[in-house]
This record gives sequence, structure tokens and C-alpha cells, in this order.
Amino acid sequence: MALQPTSTTPLWSVQPRSWSRAAASFGLLALLAASAVLAVDAAAGPSLLVPAGHKAFPGWLAGPFRGVGEPTTADGQGVLLVVMLVAWLLVLAGARELPPRHLVIAIVAAHLLFLLGPPLFSADVFGYIGFARVGAVHDLNPYLFGTAWAPHDPVQPFLRWHNAHSPYGPLFTLMSYALVPLGVAGAFWTFKVLAFVASLATVALTWRIATRLGRDPRPAAVLVGLSPPLLAFAVAGGHNDTLVVVIALAGIGLVLDRREAEGFGTFVLAATLKASGAIVAPFALIGARDRRAAVAGAAVAAAAVAVVATVGFGVHAGKSVTAVADANGVIATHSVPSAVARILGADAVGPAARSVLALAVLVCLVALLVRAARGADWITCAGWATLALLCGSTWLVPWYLTWLAPLAALGDSRRLRIATVLFGIYLTLTRVPFVPLVPR
Repeated sequence: MALQPTSTTPLWSVQPRSWSRAAASFGLLALLAASAVLAVDAAAGPSLLVPAGHKAFPGWLAGPFRGVGEPTTADGQGVLLVVMLVAWLLVLAGARELPPRHLVIAIVAAHLLFLLGPPLFSADVFGYIGFARVGAVHDLNPYLFGTAWAPHDPVQPFLRWHNAHSPYGPLFTLMSYALVPLGVAGAFWTFKVLAFVASLATVALTWRIATRLGRDPRPAAVLVGLSPPLLAFAVAGGHNDTLVVVIALAGIGLVLDRREAEGFGTFVLAATLKASGAIVAPFALIGARDRRAAVAGAAVAAAAVAVVATVGFGVHAGKSVTAVADANGVIATHSVPSAVARILGADAVGPAARSVLALAVLVCLVALLVRAARGADWITCAGWATLALLCGSTWLVPWYLTWLAPLAALGDSRRLRIATVLFGIYLTLTRVPFVPLVPR
């Protein structure tokens, strides 16, 4: 008797799913391995990975991984970032094939690795501490005086910026004052814990909102929670952007739940921590069901913040807005305008070009607001506006992807998600020395 086939389904019809899941699982393991090596090696001693440790590298700066790894080279750092980047793309491609439990464990584990390591690729967290100490210890207004006015303060060896005034909102500055009694080390680790918690909360909110919108939350969580710019830069560096983003995202969730007053009060709170928190608000106003409640909520929150800021800093509290505007006059080597200028053979982005860029960004914002008013998804429009703002600014650093990723994850545009991934690739490769993105 002839043997009968047990199935008429061609073998290749099931291979794509199995290969996708295998590749995504491998990506998770590779990302965690590269993250562990990066965090552990950074704690081995002074290196390019830890700009704050050039003058001093005490044990509290290295963290729990001190003495475990080996100092890495610039090329070694680049290899680890490339591995993280490729692994992230593999997980993104197969996220729908992975069990949610595996993703959650991987996201938490990756965050924990960078929480426990030293501050990577930036010393901004010590800027937060420095501005707080200028005000709370030295009785100077951080919106008028930079950290150079306190030359003997113990935070000085870890600073990279000295003459700039605080560009952060009054509520964030007042919050940072509360950490001064902890000392420099205590404040540093508190900011790292805040970035860790806020980032995980952002992933959780993204998951919740994606589910509410009827979408698979797994790709959204991977886009937001496992990108190298978030892990190796934002969380590892203890950046306040994570705190601003989670509060703004909470506002989005409240607006979607038709709690406009609370939602817009939350947007005001985010904006008074850092100006980038205000990007979403005009688009959310267009998408709100009850715009009167939205305006009322924003007005009440703004009035309360104004009172607190005035008591804390007097009439100078508003200088954080002008400080942000002044920052656009600073030219980052790897901003998109700088890269384009080098491709075109120019030495730098001049004042005229910056004015043209500002006008172009403004036109994009207006066009996107009109598009939202005509019925387009307002979260997607806010995402495109954020991307336009980031591409048009002459100041750009990798952790700014945290502003964009949740909007791309929750919007209804596949093109925006692709653009966000490409932007994340660009931002990561700007810190890989052996990948010449543009002529140097």
C-alpha cells in the first residue's frame, strides 16, 4: 500500500513565519548581549563612552559593573551599537511572532542593564544637577547664571557645559532642586532611576494605547522600547526627555479617553518640564471632542504653573523658552542640516540657511495642522511634525528619537513608522566612527 502524505501544505508556506520568529528571537538575545557588553565595558574606566568621566571617574559614577569589563575602543563602541541596531531591526520585523511575555522580559532587562551602567555618550545629567546647585546651593538664578559661576562646586569635574543658562522648564528645575540634598552622586542616580522608570512607563502606555486603538501592541512596544537611541543614550544617560515624553503620552491617552481637561493640563505640565513637551498639544486640540474643556484644562494648568514659576524664579522663569530658541543657533555636527551642508560642500549652516529652515519647518507644521483639521489622524500628523522639527533643527542628538517613536508607533501611517526607523538608524550611526554617513 502506498504511503499517503500527512499534509498537502507546502513546506515553504510555513517557513516565513518560523524564520521570522527565529530571527526576532535571535535579535532579542543579540540586543541584550550587546547591551550588557556596552554597559559593563563602559564601567571599566575612563573612555569615550562616558564623557562625564574624563576628569574624574569615581566608583559611584561607574556603578555596580565597576571592574567587571574591559575598556573598549571607539571602534569597539561602534561595533556594539551596530549589533544593537541590527538586532532591533530583526526584532521589529518579527515582533508579531514573539510571545508578549518574552518581549516584556527583554525590554525590562535591557533597561535594567543601562540603568546600572555609567552615563553613556553625554554628561547632560550633570548639567541638570549643576543648574540645581547653582540655584539651591549658590543662590543664583539658573536662568541668568551658568554653572561657571560656581567654579568650586563638586559637580564641576563632571560637566561639559559651563556658560549656558538652563534651557529646562521651571517645574523641572524646581524638581531638580529637591535632589540637591542627596549630593552629586545621589542626584545622579536618582535621575537615572527616573529615566528608567519613565521609559518603561512610556512602553507600558504605548502598549495600552495601541491595544485601545485595536492594534497589535508588540511592534509598537519594540519600536519605542528597544531602540538603541532610547536604551544606550536616553536611559543610559539619565535624560529628562524620557520624563517629558511619558507625561505627554499620558496626555494623549487622556484625550483619547475623552478626558480633555486632564489631558491638556498634562500637556502643560510636560511643556513646563521641557519645551519639547508642547509639540503634540495643537494637534490634540484639533482631535479633541470637547475643545472647550481642553482649553479650560490648559488654562488652569498654565495659571498654576505660572504662579509656581514666578514664586520660584520671578520674571526670569520664561527665559527657558528663549534658551531653547538660542539652542537652535548651535550647530550639531550630525544634525540633518549639517549633513546636507557637508554633502553640498559647505563648511557650516549659515544664518540665512537657518532662517530658511525655520520657515520650512513652520510651513510643514501649518500644513500638518490643516491636514489634521480635515480629518487626518492627529497623532500621525503630530508625528510628522515632530520629524520635520527634528530634521530642520541644527541641534540634534540621538535620544531625541524618544520624542518621535511613540507617535509613530500609535499613528496610522506605515510610512511614518518606516521614516522613524530610518531616522533611528541615522541617529545611531552618527555615533559609529567607522561609518562615514557624509563627508567629514
